[in-house]
Amino acid sequence: MDDQLSEVFDLVEVRGVVSGGFAVRGPWVSRATVEGLKFVAMVSGSARLTTDTTEDPVHLGPGEVVVLNGPTRFVATGGSGDGPPREVVPDADFSSFAAALPLSAGGPEHAVVIGGHVDLDPAGQELLRQALPRVAHVRGSGVGADNLRGSLHRLFVEVTGARMGSAFAVRQHGQLLLLEVLRAYVEQAGLPPGWLRLLADERLRPAVGLFHADPARAWGLAELSRAAAMSRTSFAERFRAVAGVPPIAYLNRWRMLLARRALRDGDTRVGALAAELGYASESAFSTAFKREVGESPLRYRARARASAAARLTTPGPTPAQAGSESVSPAPAPAPSTPAAPAGSAAAGRRPARAPRG
Repeated sequence: MDDQLSEVFDLVEVRGVVSGGFAVRGPWVSRATVEGLKFVAMVSGSARLTTDTTEDPVHLGPGEVVVLNGPTRFVATGGSGDGPPREVVPDADFSSFAAALPLSAGGPEHAVVIGGHVDLDPAGQELLRQALPRVAHVRGSGVGADNLRGSLHRLFVEVTGARMGSAFAVRQHGQLLLLEVLRAYVEQAGLPPGWLRLLADERLRPAVGLFHADPARAWGLAELSRAAAMSRTSFAERFRAVAGVPPIAYLNRWRMLLARRALRDGDTRVGALAAELGYASESAFSTAFKREVGESPLRYRARARASAAARLTTPGPTPAQAGSESVSPAPAPAPSTPAAPAGSAAAGRRPARAPRG
């Protein structure tokens, strides 16, 4: 099975983390500051959500999710009745959910909200945050909505059931919920140019598969357009329109993402890694890496290792730190075009010359 989205998720270590929630009756309001990527899921009831980065409010119904691409502040309000709204803060232990059991008896006046964040490495930050708008609303009546509602219901059952292994199950459901949210959003919305839109494009997917299968090869337009059953001109124009970058720029950035993982997790020498990824020399690779990442390969490796060692001796991030990077990024200029996804750098790739346009 050619599953490029799973390949990308594995590469950049994307994790959907369920961090808390609340169940409340009557009028309510909840406020928070978002630095990274946060999702707010409406299990039951409805809400109106506003942010300081968009003009139009988002109206959330049962089974709907909004993904916020920070930094931003949001205010969510809901419920009905007399008196001022109750200020609510999500429970990390979901203690308020007991009041909503059984869920079917809660009715529309009983709001049940689950929140979380997307945890990923710096390369993933570039990929996912550039692929999503500031506010992504996944509707309950569109394509993929049934699967999303099912994921939310199973997650609710797990956090309220106190069954053996529930903490492990919640972590797995957080991953599945993120996947269903992205699937539904891709199918419902008009995506901006970027890697997520590229992976969803059936015409271009075979060419992307060639990049994934052999990142070191000097791919040319003739081979890529033939895989997509298109003319060279049509292929090049469509690729740029969908991905936001030309095919070779995509490949070069993809190689850099592969290089980050190899430097972070492995002990391959820089010269060997350069050959594995298709660069003519270690110098050419180091120059390209520093231009993309903002520091040399050796410095990146040292900093990533130090950051990983520090995480072993310090507590994990709190919900307020949602979306923080697992490796602090080096000071580098923002990329001028959307980042592209990476496949997996397999050992033993044959060296190749720099790609031709």
